Amino acid sequence: MKLIKRTEKQCVFRISKREKRLLFEILKLYPLIPTAHHRLSRTADAKTIEADQRLLEEALAEQKKENRKQLMAMLAEENRFVAAGDGYRFTLSTHKTDWLLQILNDIRVGSWVKLGCPDEKNGKPAELKDEDLYYYFAMEYCFLLQCAWLSAFEDPS
Repeated sequence: MKLIKRTEKQCVFRISKREKRLLFEILKLYPLIPTAHHRLSRTADAKTIEADQRLLEEALAEQKKENRKQLMAMLAEENRFVAAGDGYRFTLSTHKTDWLLQILNDIRVGSWVKLGCPDEKNGKPAELKDEDLYYYFAMEYCFLLQCAWLSAFEDPS
């Protein structure tokens, strides 16, 4: 994926057919972070905040459900991907770019959680089984997409 045009209101990327297929496959994973992964407090007594934690999880589940619905609608928009040569022009408003970065981050972090929260620096390498390879790929691909989209907002001077 390559940025081909940027204005204050939108970014236009060049995306190959394969990259588009990969993007759609990866986005199908959303939402991936389990709602129980988000904690109101890591230090408070779990029984004391149990009802509040349940409310948080319900609110997050509803928000992610709505985000998924909006994500699928956005990807299906008629002019979102316009054929250009052997690929597509992929247009995103700056607002949608930020929103998609958040969705990619959910998939990236959720993949990391699915992989057992590996931490190479602290001696906890990823122990990959065949069924984990998809999540490992998703984690790495989301990172690449996030880098590509974030670089679109760097000052070119």
